[in-house]
Amino acid sequence: MQIHNIKRKTKNKTSNSVGRGGKRGKTSGRGTKGQKARAGGKLRPEVRDFIKRIPKLRGYAVKSIYARSLSINVGDLEAVFSNGDSVTPATIAEKGALSVRKGTKVDVKILGGGELSKKLTVSGCLVSTAAKDKIEKAGGTVVPASRVQAK
Repeated sequence: MQIHNIKRKTKNKTSNSVGRGGKRGKTSGRGTKGQKARAGGKLRPEVRDFIKRIPKLRGYAVKSIYARSLSINVGDLEAVFSNGDSVTPATIAEKGALSVRKGTKVDVKILGGGELSKKLTVSGCLVSTAAKDKIEKAGGTVVPASRVQAK
C-alpha cells in the first residue's frame, strides 16, 4: 500500500457553491427580481384592498343600547287629551298622537313646546324640565319614567 492509495474514513464536506453552479446561488431560490425577491418584502393581502374600498359611515354597524324615544310637545297633549286624563305611552298611541308600530314598546319624551291649560297626570314618559314646569303649573303631576329623567 502506498500513500496515494490511502482513503479517508469520512468524506470531505463540500460547501455549497455560490453562483451559477450551486444550489443557493444567484437568486437564492427567490425567483427573479422584484418585491418578492427582497428581504422583508411582503405583499399585503388582496382582501385588505377590498375592505379599504367599502365606505365606512359614521356610526357604521353600531346600535344604540336604547331605542330612540319619540317626542311629543305639551301643546299636542293639550289638543288630544281632556282635563283630568292620565298620559302614558300607551294612551298617547291609542289617541293617535304618535304613530307607533303595533306590538312595540316605545319610550315617549314630552317636550315643552306649546301651552297647556288642562290638568294631566303624566306617568311612564321621559319629561323635559320645561314640560314638567308647564304640566305642574297647569295643576297636573309628573311621575318619572324608569330611566333617568332627561333634560
